[in-house]
Amino acid sequence: MTTRRLSIALTLVALAFAREAGAGESKKPVTKWTCFDFVGFDDQFKPKAVYWATAYSKGGKPEAAVVDIAGTEKVIPIIVDECQKDPQASFWQKLKSTWSKVEADAKADLKKIESKM
Repeated sequence: MTTRRLSIALTLVALAFAREAGAGESKKPVTKWTCFDFVGFDDQFKPKAVYWATAYSKGGKPEAAVVDIAGTEKVIPIIVDECQKDPQASFWQKLKSTWSKVEADAKADLKKIESKM
């Protein structure tokens, strides 16, 4: 039942994303977005775009059914900041590299905790 609710929630986010993205002039796939495209979104919509792009990046894998809320909340401000600094950069690459850093930090924190036990 939880997976169904999550699927419905992701569908609603995707629909909201599609509506917002459709309001712009060009319809690019997320893999082709520049940071300039992302920064152009309304501030309230940027987190939704990151959630959607993260789920999309894991498409076809079992992990796509689960969204890491805490991790995504860490990723959002980093991507916004990085994209504001370099608007011509690839949003997709920023998303992937930021997730790699956040996941590496989480693993390092876990190892520190385990070593203290």
